[in-house]
Amino acid sequence: MDKYGLIGYPLGHSFSISYFNEKFQNEGINARYINFEIPSIDALPEVIATNPELKGLNVTIPYKEKVMNFLDTVSPEARAIGAVNVIRVEHKGDKVVLKGYNSDVIGFTQSIEPRLERIHKKALILGTGGASKAIDFGLRSMGLETVFVSRYERPGTIQYDKITPEVVQEYNVIVNCTPVGMYPKFDECPPLPYEAMDSHTILYDLIYNPDQTLFMKKGAAQGATVVNGLEMLLLQAFASWEFWHGREE
Repeated sequence: MDKYGLIGYPLGHSFSISYFNEKFQNEGINARYINFEIPSIDALPEVIATNPELKGLNVTIPYKEKVMNFLDTVSPEARAIGAVNVIRVEHKGDKVVLKGYNSDVIGFTQSIEPRLERIHKKALILGTGGASKAIDFGLRSMGLETVFVSRYERPGTIQYDKITPEVVQEYNVIVNCTPVGMYPKFDECPPLPYEAMDSHTILYDLIYNPDQTLFMKKGAAQGATVVNGLEMLLLQAFASWEFWHGREE
């Protein structure tokens, strides 16, 4: 039986394990998906060695950057972002070859692209963590100008208190890459001038629990288009499967 899995720490509720095991059952695929909760990325070689049936892995916090040192190849996209969240495991005789990819970009761009119009030329990216790099890469690949927003003074970022109504009118695509508003703190939202938003604004929240965050509710009240992270997760899962099974470039 083929195995797939997720590495990270800690692993609480995982979208991937339920999605893939349901897929395997529904499609009659002789495989199972396992959570590998490893307290250090140094345990990865042992996971590979003790699971010879392993065909692919997903990677989550906090190992998306650190895992790159263990891989034989990394896709140009994942290298540019500086993070890997999908690993293809190939067995060539006695040798195991690990190939790294990033599905965040694919999931996000396929989700937001149909919603973009000619008026959408500039985007604010809330947060500077791992996911924000992939979102930045994806937005710029679609021709948008991007600015990172941070709570702290950092090079190449602006702070929330500098985001005026005029900025929101100009940067009318706003992507929340922070955990602000995630369950159980669903009464919180990023501090933005929501009253400046209108039907030309797109608010995209990577959070999917709750399915409508306060960030989304406040935007929707002004007529903005709002999207949560579930669609991106599904598209990422499709992309993972393609990376594990697709033909090599």
